Amino acid sequence: MPPETASSARAPRHDGWRTLQRFLPYLWPRDNPGLRWRIIVATVLILISTGFQLALPYALKWAVDAMNVTGPRVLGFVMLMVLAYSAGRFAGVAFDNLRNIVFERVGQDATRTLAEHVFARLHRLSLRFHLARRTGEVTKVIERGTKSIDTMLYFMLFNIVPTVLQLVIVAVIFWINFGWGLVAATAAAVVAYIWVTRTITNWRTHLRERMNRLDGQALSRAVDSLLNYETVKYFGAEAREEARYAAATRAYADAAVASENSLGALNIAQALVVNMLMAGAMAYTVWGWWHGTYTAGQLVFVQTYLTQLFRPLDMLGMVYRTIRQGLTDMAEMFRLIDTHVEVADAPGAPALAIRQAGVVFDNVVFGYDPERTILHGLSFEVPAGSRVAIVGPSGAGKSTIGRLLFRFYDPLSGRILIDGQDIRTVTQTSLRAALGIVPQDSVLFNDTIGYNIAYGREGATMAEVEAATRGAAIADFIGRLPQGLDTEVGERGLKLSGGEKQRVAIARTLVKNPPILLFDEATSALDTRTEQDILGTLRAVAANRTTISIAHRLSTIADSDSILVLEQGRLVEQGSHAELLRRDGLYAEMWARQASEGGEEDLVEAAQ
Repeated sequence: MPPETASSARAPRHDGWRTLQRFLPYLWPRDNPGLRWRIIVATVLILISTGFQLALPYALKWAVDAMNVTGPRVLGFVMLMVLAYSAGRFAGVAFDNLRNIVFERVGQDATRTLAEHVFARLHRLSLRFHLARRTGEVTKVIERGTKSIDTMLYFMLFNIVPTVLQLVIVAVIFWINFGWGLVAATAAAVVAYIWVTRTITNWRTHLRERMNRLDGQALSRAVDSLLNYETVKYFGAEAREEARYAAATRAYADAAVASENSLGALNIAQALVVNMLMAGAMAYTVWGWWHGTYTAGQLVFVQTYLTQLFRPLDMLGMVYRTIRQGLTDMAEMFRLIDTHVEVADAPGAPALAIRQAGVVFDNVVFGYDPERTILHGLSFEVPAGSRVAIVGPSGAGKSTIGRLLFRFYDPLSGRILIDGQDIRTVTQTSLRAALGIVPQDSVLFNDTIGYNIAYGREGATMAEVEAATRGAAIADFIGRLPQGLDTEVGERGLKLSGGEKQRVAIARTLVKNPPILLFDEATSALDTRTEQDILGTLRAVAANRTTISIAHRLSTIADSDSILVLEQGRLVEQGSHAELLRRDGLYAEMWARQASEGGEEDLVEAAQ
């Protein structure tokens, strides 16, 4: 079997500007001008909203200064300024929300497109990748990455950009009204604030990455344990599983506490910088008022501008953390996209064209690890339309033949031919369309029986599904169910018995109707009576097809045209059932052993 332990080597860091550059094409798609116009309109709305917000302090300043003057027109002017201030605040909120409405489709489409690309990439990665990675960890990477995109975009476009614009304009306004002193103090405070935020947040990022890693580990342990619910029960391992999960959650909780405590330190440092600038700027204005340089309205003017400026700056820590975390989460998704595809179509590969569905293994050498070879120069031929069985002790490489035939892996050397065509030179889609399999462990989708059977071929009709149920000897069972084909099978099909699952898998393959069939212990979960019914059906189905049967129970393949006997990845015997018994070799030994274990009547019947 292939190794199932993921490499402990840490992947290289892949966040920051490089990740952002890779995401930009999703945000600014070349093939969708409508989304580009939405970005342009949202940008214009940002400028309008920023303009309203920067005009508001002037309204308050003029209102306060006017209140120190007497005259019949003062009340009207002050009321007008107050109303203008309120109207400006409303306009800012309105334009901000209009901007969100316009941009929402852009963010959602970018998120959707990236998620679809990652999902498609996962289905193109090799079986080795999926055996080495835990499903819970992979799904968590996609979940975190997609959730972070929309929030990250919002902060980058609607917080950082307006904040930078406001900083520049406020600096100009302060210079005009108060001179370079207040501008320099504000600039120094902003620089100090950014430095403190970046320094502490970089430290927090490492804590967050560790927390995410432990979160994924806890989730993967929970998923793995629940998927193996029956195994846990068989071995009375509930307490053991609870302890493993508790250890993972405790580690995550400790990491989460450290992360949240570091957030408190960041907030305190940010507040210190912000309030020192606020105190200094207002004290400077009060001092000028006392000496007659500034008016009372300019105190309100400064306070209002600094409040507006520090409102987004107060969020800078959260914004920076969100963007860094979003880039980190997105980088994990891009790592999935960048994962090497071990088995890929050759450039310009044609589709497999089958006239005579013969299969040839030509001196095939293969091993899941370079240090451990499974198949040692294996060569055999399955003529078109024949029924060939493959038997041998456990670990002989029988199931590996099926994985190679479906091209889940490529041989280290040698060739696999179908109708004279090397399967490495044709498209994988056309190859797998020509192959059908009933595996030893048939896993079903958490949907209805009808859906799982019709899954064999896209567009299968109800008549074809019903015909397949009769061919797989499952029609009577389905007819007794209250909901018939609409019966839910549960997670991995666990609501059905092993035999029922196997018959659904056989029906699914019958719907596919391929020219080459592979049965990997196809009747291993069936009782003797049902097995004989299924074997009769399989014999009828195999009449005009090329059939390869991998079997442990020799009674199920005794009538095959040819039987291949493997031992330690080598072909040691080949021939019909009778020929192999006369040779008195490994096959005869296996036959005698099964007869002595209680299957003599079945073996005698199968041999007739």
